[in-house]
Amino acid sequence: MNLHDVRVHRSDENLPREGQLAHKIAQVAADPVAVSPEVTEMVINRVIDNAAVAVASITRAPGVAARAQALDHPYAPGASVFGVTGGYSPEWAAWANGVAVRELDYHDTFLAAEYSHPGDNIPPILAVAQHVGRTGADVVRGIATGYEIQVDLVKAISLHKHKIDHVAHLGPSAAAGIGTLLGLDVETIFQAVGQALHTTTATRQSRKGEISTWKAHAPAFAGKMAVEAVDRAMRGQTSPTPIYEGEDGVIAWLLDGPDARYQVPLPETGEAKRAILDTYTKEHSAEYQAQAWIDLARKLNREHPETTDPANVVSVTIHTSHHTHFVIGSGANDPQKYDPTASRETLDHSIPYIFTVALQDGAWHHVDSYSPSRAARPDTVELWHKVQTLEDPEWTRRYHSLDPAEKAFGGRVEIVLADGSTVVDEIAVADAHPLGARPFARADYVQKFRTLAAGVIQEAEIERFLALAERLPELTVDEVRQLNVVARPGLLEAIPTPKGLF
Repeated sequence: MNLHDVRVHRSDENLPREGQLAHKIAQVAADPVAVSPEVTEMVINRVIDNAAVAVASITRAPGVAARAQALDHPYAPGASVFGVTGGYSPEWAAWANGVAVRELDYHDTFLAAEYSHPGDNIPPILAVAQHVGRTGADVVRGIATGYEIQVDLVKAISLHKHKIDHVAHLGPSAAAGIGTLLGLDVETIFQAVGQALHTTTATRQSRKGEISTWKAHAPAFAGKMAVEAVDRAMRGQTSPTPIYEGEDGVIAWLLDGPDARYQVPLPETGEAKRAILDTYTKEHSAEYQAQAWIDLARKLNREHPETTDPANVVSVTIHTSHHTHFVIGSGANDPQKYDPTASRETLDHSIPYIFTVALQDGAWHHVDSYSPSRAARPDTVELWHKVQTLEDPEWTRRYHSLDPAEKAFGGRVEIVLADGSTVVDEIAVADAHPLGARPFARADYVQKFRTLAAGVIQEAEIERFLALAERLPELTVDEVRQLNVVARPGLLEAIPTPKGLF
């Protein structure tokens, strides 16, 4: 990997394009390096993973609304939309599919200086592939680039520190992935990356306080903007330059300011794009920092059932990283995180709620664990309000460690019981993490798809999709266009469709 020094430049310094981060990203995207077999295998896993979580959310309100918008934009040949047949304008297909993928917060993650769900790259890349007619091998190459650029940006540049939403890294990565997919030249990709970044910077209020349905739409919007940015760049339209380094650019005014410096890692020319192998998916439908805590809570349910009854518990203290404490823990100072009437989006960003329910139930379900009746159960509310989080410097250090062997997303829990005894346990990574107790493999991705698709799509459709997905690098243009899932007859027709402008 090359480490690129990125800083703000005054206008009179005339930073050449070749020295700009957006141009270096474009060079990586345009590099025709082969995709390794292990990366190809993981791309297939994540295509299956995305489809699994999308299928599970196509009847939920955000997915229904976004799909309705896409269906008002038919196009031939166009791109497919989860749940239905037909072709639709690719930017709207990317939008609808992006919302479906993100709605349950149940797909893959990568955490470093910034946070990300790199699987958000797949909907816009696949939509463009279906629209223009690209093979499965092209799709694999495009997705490998999307993951590479997003992971590399996430490793180097913190957005959340300045309350900028993490999808600001997604716009550029998706644009780069589409550039690879289409075999575009460096200049065109450079312009697309700049436009995608410029149009996808927004505040993190979408993930603060009373969290709204926009949380699912934010990454879909970034994917849609990436498609449009590539279209404009292909037509010869240019972007603000230098978008990162300019004295009125993103770094100077939205991030660390005019004195900032970043070391951004990017593959050398001819170096394989392997960043997808650094990412990890979710076994549970919840914020990634909650994954390990769900696993620990399930273990405590088996080994210490007395901790599930609030009458037995004085306090529960979760010692964890800065991010877990301040974003999804009590350190956020969001009263909504303790509110039994809070939205699902809020509850899946409340580690006190998630730990309580997983502890009492010894399990976690993507729907049942968030139901209003489950959140309002009196013994749950009582125990939930005894849970607090505290930052532990050592868990923060491990969270930010660059050593995969010690990087951790968990912590230590101390449960003080009414009889004066204390239950103490800890966990570093989720069970499904590559270094966890039960790392996810192909069979787990397939089972996740089967589980979430049950009752939503017919068995024959499940088998058809899996057969295609597992042959992804060999798929023809026509087969790529079939890489979609259709809901069982009557399911979507029974759901009221909201009407807007279109």
